[in-house]
Amino acid sequence: MTDAKQSLCDGFNSRPAQSPREEVIPELLRTADIVRRRIASVLAPFNVTPQQYNVLRILRGAGPAGLPTLEIGDRLIEETPGITRLIDRMESHGWVIRERSRDDRRQVICRLTPAGNDLLGQLDPVVAAAPTAVLSRLPEASARQLRAILARIRQPL
Repeated sequence: MTDAKQSLCDGFNSRPAQSPREEVIPELLRTADIVRRRIASVLAPFNVTPQQYNVLRILRGAGPAGLPTLEIGDRLIEETPGITRLIDRMESHGWVIRERSRDDRRQVICRLTPAGNDLLGQLDPVVAAAPTAVLSRLPEASARQLRAILARIRQPL
């Protein structure tokens, strides 16, 4: 664990937890970090970041119509203030293309290129194996229950 992460977790743990809910926060942060690092490590040989992989999957789901840049940003798993720079890098690799909307010139529509689609074809089986490795000690029923719990946490207050 890096010093910064340890410091963050120590900040949560510097006094006795007041409740089981309070104890959950550092556990969620540690677990998210483990999962994020695992996904990043399987993507690294392809020179793809987890955020780029997320964008590729979003655009594949959008189909030939593509999506406006801001809508892609709204759909990302991890929020990023630099969606335009992220798309710039992906366009320079030839994975996505952008063009102004004919209906609204202020809007930029992004689409997956054949090269981006081919890259996803290579990445899908590699990324699909990552949850099995990370969650190998979690029975299927527990995984379903955890998913439901995490979804409840993300619901608006």
